[in-house]
Amino acid sequence: MVPESIHDFFIASASVAGALIGLLFVAISVSADRLAEAKEGTQVHRIRASAALTAFLNTLVVSLLALIPGHKIGPASMAVAIVGLLFVAAALLSLIRLHQTRLRTLREAVFLVGLVVTFVFQFIQGIDLSLHPADSGAVNAIAILVTLNFLAGIDRAWELIGGPQFGLNREVVALLRGHPRGTRPRGEDSP
Repeated sequence: MVPESIHDFFIASASVAGALIGLLFVAISVSADRLAEAKEGTQVHRIRASAALTAFLNTLVVSLLALIPGHKIGPASMAVAIVGLLFVAAALLSLIRLHQTRLRTLREAVFLVGLVVTFVFQFIQGIDLSLHPADSGAVNAIAILVTLNFLAGIDRAWELIGGPQFGLNREVVALLRGHPRGTRPRGEDSP
């Protein structure tokens, strides 16, 4: 059972997940041309969109089922974790099949491995809750995983829409090369 102290978290989480899924649909519809193209890098954008949707759907399903009285959050966590793991497997196979396993896609692969860790931990917590329904620690752990899925989905959505990126490595290199902030040397395009 979900402790009363965390019940409001799941209400808010379900509301936020629904809103973010709606915004993601808008972002995908705006980016539809880029996602439909048959050129290099398109599959990475598709995976970003799917990863954001998977993360948001995970949080929505877990949060909504946590609000139903009874012992639903354990099995729900296990089910959506399996769906998430299947998505990651498909995404990694897609990158391999399309020979897009370059340094450029390393960030995507690392992100997907992070999702694997999250989903495996979520699955384990779901088993724990199924076996011990009164374990509030497992419910709290799932709430933390819901939050991590929000962050993962937001990160993927931000990259999908082409939001600005500021990486420590990029800034240090620019600083060492002596380029003023916000400018690029001639001939360098934006990433």
